[in-house]
Amino acid sequence: MQRSEAQWLDAIFEKDLLTPLFQPIVDAGNRTLFGYEALIRGPSDSPLHSPLTLFDAAARHGRLVDLDLLCRRLAITRFVSLDLPGCLFLNVLPNTIVERDFREGLTLRYLEQAGLAPQRVVIELTEHTPIHDYALMRQAVAHYRQMGFKVALDDLGAGYSGLRHWAELRPDFVKIDRHFIQNI
Repeated sequence: MQRSEAQWLDAIFEKDLLTPLFQPIVDAGNRTLFGYEALIRGPSDSPLHSPLTLFDAAARHGRLVDLDLLCRRLAITRFVSLDLPGCLFLNVLPNTIVERDFREGLTLRYLEQAGLAPQRVVIELTEHTPIHDYALMRQAVAHYRQMGFKVALDDLGAGYSGLRHWAELRPDFVKIDRHFIQNI
């Protein structure tokens, strides 16, 4: 009997069946390693292996925020266990930081449990969901910065990540969508 999408999601949450991978981020100016962006993959034997499929399924089943937080927790734990140098860039859905994490301090708790300083973490706001309340998002970004985090915009120019995000949020880092830098 094959598992349904909902059953796969249940298993992922019950058993932490996600694999964090780390993509190096290099400072182009001096060609040194700056840190790693955490990427996530679902179980290799499931229809939710691809991150796009995984996040789409979580959205359909009302579990997007839970998935985002699970990805963060697992990425932090794995980053520390691998003893990777530099900063950890965590992809975060904008709606998550204004919902549970901002109010409950879950990312900070994950860092404390893993023994990683917030100063080594960059909260990278993804382009996959819109920002509806910029005042609230600015407040959340300021809150993260007060705790020592840096903030980045992911894939500026793609999805919902536009120039207004840059102007409103004043990120520490901006990652430009590959469309704009191909063939340079």
